[in-house]
Amino acid sequence: MIRRVLLAVSRSDVIKRTAATAPVSRDVVRRFVAGETVGDAVRATQAIVDSGLRVTVDHLGEDVLEAAHAAATRDAYVLLLQRLADAGLAGAAEVSVKLSAVGQALPGDGEQIALENAHAICTAASAAGTTVTLDMEDHTTTDSTLAVLAELRRDHPSTGAVLQAYLHRTEADCRDLAGSRVRLCKGAYQEPESVAFQDRQDVDRAFVRCLKVLMAGDGYPMVATHDPRLVEIAAALAVRHDRPKGSYEFQMLYGVRPDEQRRLADEGETVRLYVPYGTEWYGYLVRRMAEKPANLALFLRALTSKG
Repeated sequence: MIRRVLLAVSRSDVIKRTAATAPVSRDVVRRFVAGETVGDAVRATQAIVDSGLRVTVDHLGEDVLEAAHAAATRDAYVLLLQRLADAGLAGAAEVSVKLSAVGQALPGDGEQIALENAHAICTAASAAGTTVTLDMEDHTTTDSTLAVLAELRRDHPSTGAVLQAYLHRTEADCRDLAGSRVRLCKGAYQEPESVAFQDRQDVDRAFVRCLKVLMAGDGYPMVATHDPRLVEIAAALAVRHDRPKGSYEFQMLYGVRPDEQRRLADEGETVRLYVPYGTEWYGYLVRRMAEKPANLALFLRALTSKG
């Protein structure tokens, strides 16, 4: 019921206009979204980098169903990368790209269109001196996303992957990709029991199993979690596998648990913030809550606690 209501809210222009102008909701948006323009994204990135953290920037938008919109998203990323390079930020900032935002869902040859657009973004990232991580979406796109990743890595081997621990298949995917850059997250989409663990403890156990595989590999694990216990386990696994700090990193959402971000950075850990920006911020925030109601609690806790 909560999910249906939130998804309906995400499509309401009237509620969006109200949210955009109400003081309380403006505070929420500023807390979790860098802004609507590329200038906002660059300014937020500069402030984060100046504080000793790193950044991955997401130009908001997904489920694009027109080729022109996919091309516009591609161009937005190319511009963003140019601006990051011009500001001297490319060494500490990369970008995250959803393939559905660059054409994956288009009928017919959507996967090929997404590959071509993502390749253009990766080329721009290489020219800027940084790289790209492909975001993972719902389980129906996993095989397609990994196929596009494999093609991109032919020319851009540092392209990062994202794997979602709650999927039954992910431990095997970790073994396949353990020699590369992999962001491991719990998973945010509402998935059926046939493909994903449903119980929170089962998801946490799966996360640890996947993390063990990645930490034992030759790649670069990117540990995307706000869970203090999983952060502690990740650090312990790094020590167990003789991984020096800097051979892996922690990733957290912009605006969530800033005190913990600072604590880890002060201990010498590499911490990267996932920074979204763009005009599609309203749908982004509401859909993240709809995909998994626990996200709503996460956002509410972040608003009421600096840690």
